Amino acid sequence: MTIDIVILAAGKGTRMRSSSPKVLQPLAGKPLLAHVLDTARTLAGNPRVHVVVGYGAELVRASFAHDGEICWHHQERQLGTGDAVRQALPALQEAERVLVLYGDVPLLRVETLQQFLHGVPADVLGLCTGDLTDPQGYGRILRSSRGEVLGIREERDCSVEERLLREVNLGIMLLPASRLADWLARLQPSNAQGEYYLTDLVGFARSDGVAVHGFRLPQPEEALGVNDPAQLAFAERFYQRRQVEALQRAGLRCADPARLDLRGELHFGMDCWLEPGVIIEGKVSLGDRVRVGAGVILRDCTIGDDVEILPYSLLEEARIGTAARVGPFARIRPGSDIGARAHVGNFVETKKVLLGEGSKANHLSYLGDAEIGKGVNIGAGVITCNYDGVHKHRTEIGDDVFVGSDTQLVAPVSVGKGATIGAGSTITKAVPEGGLTLSRTPQKTIPHWQGPKKSCTPS
Repeated sequence: MTIDIVILAAGKGTRMRSSSPKVLQPLAGKPLLAHVLDTARTLAGNPRVHVVVGYGAELVRASFAHDGEICWHHQERQLGTGDAVRQALPALQEAERVLVLYGDVPLLRVETLQQFLHGVPADVLGLCTGDLTDPQGYGRILRSSRGEVLGIREERDCSVEERLLREVNLGIMLLPASRLADWLARLQPSNAQGEYYLTDLVGFARSDGVAVHGFRLPQPEEALGVNDPAQLAFAERFYQRRQVEALQRAGLRCADPARLDLRGELHFGMDCWLEPGVIIEGKVSLGDRVRVGAGVILRDCTIGDDVEILPYSLLEEARIGTAARVGPFARIRPGSDIGARAHVGNFVETKKVLLGEGSKANHLSYLGDAEIGKGVNIGAGVITCNYDGVHKHRTEIGDDVFVGSDTQLVAPVSVGKGATIGAGSTITKAVPEGGLTLSRTPQKTIPHWQGPKKSCTPS
């Protein structure tokens, strides 16, 4: 049967205490709403996806401007979930069933929703429920003595006895589209909030002789909403734990799974090891036998076999060749290509650099907009002066060059193969192959030098 999906994303999220709409709050590096959209799009049958926005609508739509397949609807005033679905109603005429999801419920798995969809017969109202140890804030499921779902009571409208119930409404509903217009038209704001509750459709279904199917989620935490920073933090840890467990089952070794954060996609080979505090962002690929030290951040990187990344290094949009070593405390910026068996050491920064096979920059250097050959040694404190205040310029260094400590290479400049540059030099012209190039003033000593002394007179 054809299914349209309506995602409710109009709320402000007052308890979040943020100027950003709640559905744009970040979870694992992307907005809550993005997680829900990803799940909706993965469902079988390629369903049409509708998003109802309200507070911060322009900002929400702008955040997903790249997605041209979303059908947007606007709820002018936030008058409840029933009113929100009503905004999308004119666009739901071709659907046979309508699945209602929420933009602040990011943890639902595709497999769970598939079970729900397959378990609810046609022309039946389906809703997801769950048993919570602490049901505070959730509408309670009212059942008959035979277990039939009689209705849903929002917590603010519950009696004292009803508040003791632990089975709650998790919000996700599957509705027969042929009944939807009539049911929505019958909604009345006769509740403590003066809102149109979508949950009232359960009562309408029963009065119309339509069966109500309550689907208990085995893991109700999947359907928990995010309403404040504490719940956002819970969702983050739940999500991370689930992601890391999947990686471990696929063979990834983690020193402490609770301290690995995955904010993108991670692909890896055999025998990879990650120390605590590693953060993965964007798309990251690890070869075989890669070791990643504590506190390392990898963002959109390709890492070759047998690479070691030492602690507290940041690598962005870079490629690291086989058996290379990076860090500790290295910053590898976008466009860097570190060759096989090359070394980039502590407090070294690279940007748009090709560092050749076996070359080394072990300490305290900045290498930007440069092509560096094989077997090159970059001494401590070496800088490629690539920026003249307006334009960037390149430095080219041939194979087997030795660059002495505290050298400035003022680009554009080239250094020939096999050259040696003495420490403390400022290179402004091309350096020929072989030979020793220096740029120093003669050293001299002034004998019997009397340095300044402090005055004994109080100031």
